[in-house]
Amino acid sequence: MKLLHVVSSVDRRFGGPIEGVLQRGLRLREMGHEVEVASSDDPGAPHVSAFPLPVHALGPPRRGGYYYAASLRSWLRAHAASYDSVIVNGLWQYHSFAAWQVMRELGRPYVIFTHGMLDPWFNQAYPLKRLKKLIYWPFAEYRVLRDAAAVLFTSEEERLLARQSFWPYHARERVVSYGTRLPPQHAEPLREAFLADHPELRGKRVLLFLGRLHAKKGCDLMVEAFAQVAAEEPRLHLLMAGPDQTGWVGELKARARTLGLADRITWPGMLVGDAKWGAFYASEAFMLPSHQENFGISVAEALGCGRPVLISNKVNIWREVVEAEAGLVAEDSAPGTLDILKAWLAMSPDDRAAMTRRTRALFRERFSVDRMATSLIDVVSDFQAAPRT
Repeated sequence: MKLLHVVSSVDRRFGGPIEGVLQRGLRLREMGHEVEVASSDDPGAPHVSAFPLPVHALGPPRRGGYYYAASLRSWLRAHAASYDSVIVNGLWQYHSFAAWQVMRELGRPYVIFTHGMLDPWFNQAYPLKRLKKLIYWPFAEYRVLRDAAAVLFTSEEERLLARQSFWPYHARERVVSYGTRLPPQHAEPLREAFLADHPELRGKRVLLFLGRLHAKKGCDLMVEAFAQVAAEEPRLHLLMAGPDQTGWVGELKARARTLGLADRITWPGMLVGDAKWGAFYASEAFMLPSHQENFGISVAEALGCGRPVLISNKVNIWREVVEAEAGLVAEDSAPGTLDILKAWLAMSPDDRAAMTRRTRALFRERFSVDRMATSLIDVVSDFQAAPRT
């Protein structure tokens, strides 16, 4: 099959959705399918040339947060019919509205991944944005969902939450598998290379956060909880890895200094490639007390690296983690984050080792890229575009 993913941007700094497009796309290509991406990016942007899949960058987008690219609609009108299926990724940007307009004009079906963007948490966290969305909803995104051949969710939790977000709501819902490629398994050389670059971590009990350093992720909860247990375990160390998209890291670092933790938290910035995998293997557990997480690719990656996950119950795959006993789960609050950290420290070495052994089994059973790829093909087979004329 020849598939087209439509996204606002292929910049991987934006987090999970584009990472999912990439990992699924690479695996589908290995399986013999053709996968291309259309985005609103500036064609001269470095992240476009660095993206491993073919990209039709149709920007640059106009300034502002909407990522409007005037040529996207005309390009889709000219080329969409040459693909077996069009998959729209994400809402609330011009690309989803443009895809809806064109596919409706052409009389061809499309499917859409919401990527957690209908989670009601966003309405509570950003009330002013919610007012703008309420105005926009009936004329745009409601129709984008209503007319899609399938609206794809990556967990039952995400599907149920989406129904609470806006009214009216109509969608042909379908839950599909999601995941990522098995991380490299040569742990020791990756670990040693990372520790060579970060010698302050050697001999420490490292807890890893890896993702956007954003208020939604609960990074402040980690710092505050760590401050309350730091004296109990002098070897405990936080590794806070990821890009700072909102200028929040300075405030977090200042808080760490006030708490006397400046030398016990490492901030390496965004990690990719071997450095990312080295960070996983240099850590004993992965921590994500997020206030909202549709799936959490980094959670799946941690499991694939054999690392237990300490997550909030706002990470939508928390039920699978609890069922498999591959991590610990608590509320996305200061008390909850403290409880989960204390529970981890209170576990015996044998119990931690047993939990570690269960992580890879969960990855294989629920979050592998093979299942992720084939589930999309199953959807496309059901809602394949009409025969070309």
